[in-house]
Amino acid sequence: MSPNPPRADLPDVTSALPQEVARIAASPEVRSAFNWFRVQEPQFLHWQMEMARIAAPPFGEAARSAWLAERFREVGLDEVRIDDVGNVFGTHPGAGTRYVALSAHIDTVFPANTPLNIRQQGSRIYGPGVSDNGAGVTALLAIAALLRAVRMRHSLPFAFIGNVGEEGEGDLRGMRHIFSTPRWKNAIAYSLILDGAGADTIVAEALGSRRFEVIVRGPGGHSWSDFGAPNPIVILARAIETFAATVVPATPKTTFNIGVIRGGTSVNSIPESASMKVDIRSTSMAEMERLEQSMRLALTRAVEDETMTAEMRSPAQRRPPGVSCEVVEIGNRPAGELPPGARILQVVRAVDAHLGNVAQVQRASTDANVPLSLGREAIAMGGGGSGGGAHTLQEWFDSQERELGLKRILLTMLTLAGVGE
Repeated sequence: MSPNPPRADLPDVTSALPQEVARIAASPEVRSAFNWFRVQEPQFLHWQMEMARIAAPPFGEAARSAWLAERFREVGLDEVRIDDVGNVFGTHPGAGTRYVALSAHIDTVFPANTPLNIRQQGSRIYGPGVSDNGAGVTALLAIAALLRAVRMRHSLPFAFIGNVGEEGEGDLRGMRHIFSTPRWKNAIAYSLILDGAGADTIVAEALGSRRFEVIVRGPGGHSWSDFGAPNPIVILARAIETFAATVVPATPKTTFNIGVIRGGTSVNSIPESASMKVDIRSTSMAEMERLEQSMRLALTRAVEDETMTAEMRSPAQRRPPGVSCEVVEIGNRPAGELPPGARILQVVRAVDAHLGNVAQVQRASTDANVPLSLGREAIAMGGGGSGGGAHTLQEWFDSQERELGLKRILLTMLTLAGVGE
C-alpha cells in the first residue's frame, strides 16, 4: 500500500451513527470481544509468524492459501474453499443475503527463494512480510476466530477472504477474479480490506497505476570481434537517462519508477536482449498517459541514437543492426473513489470518533481499487499495531496497539451488518 497525502474535505458523519456505534460497543458481547482480543495476543503472534515463514510470491501463493484454509476451518468458518486462482473463502452466517466482506491479501513482494528468517523480540517480530500483509491476515483470522469464541448476532452475513495477487505483477488478479465471479460480484455489499499495520488511515480513494516491461533486442555478439554492434543495455541506459528527466507535477501527484533491469550473459558478450520494468502512478489518468508517451519517446530516441552510433563504428558492417523494442503492459490498476456520503465511510468515521482514534483519508493503490472502480462501497485500512520496512528484508511489526485496530475492524463490521436491539 503506497499512500498519498490525506484528504481533509469530507463531511461529518450522520447524526444517528455515533449513537448506533456506541450502542453496539456497549453490548455485553462486544465488551467480551474486546477482552478476548487482549488475552489472545500470543495466539495472534503465533499465526503471524507461522504464516510469514511460508513463501507467497506473486503467482506462488498456493502453500499459503492451503495454510489459511486450514486456519479458517479451525476457527469454525463455514463454506471454506479455495477458488481457481488461489483466493481463500470462509463465511459466517447472518440473516441477510448480501455480505460484509473482510479481506486481506496473502501474497508478498519477495521471490520464492528469499530467506524467511522470522524472529521475535518482545512485542516485535522481524522478517519479510510480517507487516505487509502479515498484520492484515492476522487481523482477518482474529476477527474470524472471535465469532466462535463470542456469539454475536448480526443481520448481514460475513465473508472472510484471503486473496492472492495484490503485490507487484499480481496486478490485483485475486480481487479482479472475485468481482467477476457470479457467486460474489453482486453478493458483496461492503468490502473492508486489511492491508498492513496501523489504525490511522482510511483508504477511500484508489490510486491508479500502469506498469510496463520494456524489452530491447539486438544482434548480440562478442565484445571484441563484434564491437560496434548495437547494445540493448546501452539503449536502455540512454532511454532511462532521458525518461528520468521528465518533469512531473506535484498536483496532481504523479510518480514513476524503474524498479527492475536485466540483461546480458557475460562481461565479454554484447547482449542479445535487455529489459526493464517501469511503474507509473498518478491521481490523473491524463498524467499517466503523458508519462507513458514520454517513456516511449525516450526509447525511440535511444534506439535511433544507438543504431546511428553502431553504423558509425562499423560502416562496413553488412548485416543489419536488427534492433527492436517491445513495450508490454504488465499492470493496469484502475482508479476510483468513494462518494463523500458513502455509508461505509460514514461508519468507519463514526467508529474512529467513538474509539478516540485519529485517522486520515488517503488515496493509495490497494485491493480496494477493484471494487471502487466498479462503484462499490469499499475501504482499505490497517490491521492494528505498527510496522515498518515494508518490501525490505528488514521489515518489522510491533503488536502493541493491535487491540485498537481489531476493535475498529469489529465495530465497523457490526455496524455495517446491522445489530438489533
